[in-house]
Amino acid sequence: MNDPFRLTALAAIRHIQAGRLTPLELMESCLERIALREPSTRALVDFDPEQARRAARSARPGRLHGIPIGVKDVLDTADLASQYGSGIWRGHRPRADAACVALARAQGAALLGKTVTTEFAVRVPGPTTNPHNAAHTPGGSSSGSAAGVADFYFPLSIGTQTAGSTIRPAAFCGVVGYKPTYGMIPRMGMKLMSESLDTVGVMARSVADCALFAGVMSARNLGDPDSRAERAPRIGICRSPAWDDALPETHALMERIGRRAGRRAARLVEYELPSAYASIMTSHMVVQFHESALSMAWELQTHRDAISETLRTLLDEGSSVSPDVLAEAYGSQAMLRRAFADDLGDLDILLTPAAPGQAPKGLRWSGGGAFNRLWTTLHVPCVTVPAGVGPDGLPLGIQIVGRRGHDAAVLAWARWLQAELDTCNDDTCA
Repeated sequence: MNDPFRLTALAAIRHIQAGRLTPLELMESCLERIALREPSTRALVDFDPEQARRAARSARPGRLHGIPIGVKDVLDTADLASQYGSGIWRGHRPRADAACVALARAQGAALLGKTVTTEFAVRVPGPTTNPHNAAHTPGGSSSGSAAGVADFYFPLSIGTQTAGSTIRPAAFCGVVGYKPTYGMIPRMGMKLMSESLDTVGVMARSVADCALFAGVMSARNLGDPDSRAERAPRIGICRSPAWDDALPETHALMERIGRRAGRRAARLVEYELPSAYASIMTSHMVVQFHESALSMAWELQTHRDAISETLRTLLDEGSSVSPDVLAEAYGSQAMLRRAFADDLGDLDILLTPAAPGQAPKGLRWSGGGAFNRLWTTLHVPCVTVPAGVGPDGLPLGIQIVGRRGHDAAVLAWARWLQAELDTCNDDTCA
């Protein structure tokens, strides 16, 4: 078989089940790809080819039998270092896997390597580049997880999201990213930064693969990966309160995707969120860095000088938030979470930008999360699918958002949209 590393997880599983491919052959193909591309992409922070081969040889039969996975370096692994993007934790070897990693391995996943994250999944980026153009960021904080899937290191990877750290890098790298409903995938064994926001997510090259992977790690039925929706969705085109941050390519993308979806959708409407939701753009930051300051109490007390100045400043601001401001932020967020499902009315999903535009040039900034904070704070499921390219030929993504707890439905509509985009060309998508 030529280039097994290019297979999606579901395709690879079918080949393995049919005896046309072994887990070790798949792993060797991925290792050859990494040897070719890692000097440029630099997606891995701890990686041992022999350990990866052992993982493939010993992979258990199961729903992910023999599928190589990348794991973001804020999630613990027993056989590779877990360093959280910080020199404070250099060489740290936990005794146990994070729960989501253990659940994936129990179903046959083969850990290939740990992927680069920004500092504590918050600020200073690592060395990872965008596989489509090494002069551009892959996004963050799940930098290596997104770049590794895009560059065919592995079919599946685990990321996390506090603001936009799964959706944005997936969009920048041209892969599918899925941030589930808050708390759906267990967070035990994660270097937690924000108790009320941090969410474990997944990346792959198809929506169906994301549904399979997340379903394994959450013990949920997220739908038949091969199923097709019986009807077209009722869609709201939502530019969101962050629309002022959208770049010209995103303006064009929303118009183009709206026209395409409108030809197929049961209903397509322009949708504007009630004005109260704009408050989340501020309250998210208040809550995030207050909780991060609490989570990083040990590092602040014992290794303060080893934390970047940028992150220290944000943590200090989080520590100084007044009880009244914090209570107002928590209260308004809780109110809007309760209201969101009703505020959607009879719409199935919203379509909204996944990022301001294509990946910015340079590696010192991983891109803005203005189009992600709202949905992360609301605890709702989000999926981004590739949806064209920007002015420099870099990928663009479109984000599908639905009701909290309705993950199977959101994934089904995302599969519908991905199929529509995969079958269109410049003429039919215009």
